Amino acid sequence: MPIVDPKRSDKAAKPRKKKPKEIAVINDACTGCAGSPVCIELCPVDECMILVKDTAFAPDFGRVIVDPLACIGCKRCITKGPMDMFLDGCPWDAIDMTPVDEFEESFGELPY
Repeated sequence: MPIVDPKRSDKAAKPRKKKPKEIAVINDACTGCAGSPVCIELCPVDECMILVKDTAFAPDFGRVIVDPLACIGCKRCITKGPMDMFLDGCPWDAIDMTPVDEFEESFGELPY
């Protein structure tokens, strides 16, 4: 389930210029990559992907959440690894590229 950090309400005030076709959604397989998630480093949008403490799924390392108001749908988080190594996706298959229309059906319309 996507979560928007309440401290990041500034994103709502600065909507994207263009509606992406897909956005990254983290599923329950996320382990936070032992506290050093590569997806955060690869994301071109500052603070779009955020490592948070998660006592239910990964209490020692946390998990990543994606700010759905910041994600531009570029897929860098699932296609390019360290040292430009190409991947098929997150090593844990924890990132799903979800069509924005489907996301909005479940969670409400996102501002653009």
